[in-house]
Amino acid sequence: MENLGKLMLRISVGGLLLLHGVQKFLNGIGGVKFLLVKIGVPEMLAYGVYVGELLAPILLLLGIYTRLSALIIALTMLVSIPAAYPEGFFHLNEYGGLAIELNVLYLFGALAIIFLGAGKFRLLNQKGFWKE
Repeated sequence: MENLGKLMLRISVGGLLLLHGVQKFLNGIGGVKFLLVKIGVPEMLAYGVYVGELLAPILLLLGIYTRLSALIIALTMLVSIPAAYPEGFFHLNEYGGLAIELNVLYLFGALAIIFLGAGKFRLLNQKGFWKE
């Protein structure tokens, strides 16, 4: 059951984040560039969104370099929070929830995967902390 839970966590974090990456792949990353420049980060770093929202989620879903992929996703979320929500951490949306709640869920889901690992339901049986 524990391994099934790890798989479900990987599917939820990787699968749902992958949809955001596909949208950026199909429609471009102009919005990401704009947000990064707005907070003083070079726009060239916007291309990292392809690693953090496309490549890492695919690897996470497959269970390949799972912990490393989760670390990349967590770092992507740490950059996205101040870029997309400059009004602050505790800003509420129109429904009364935190405006950054989705990014925080991805962040903490990725952190959980770093600590838990991939579980036995993965494509390759790799050895080493950052691979499993």
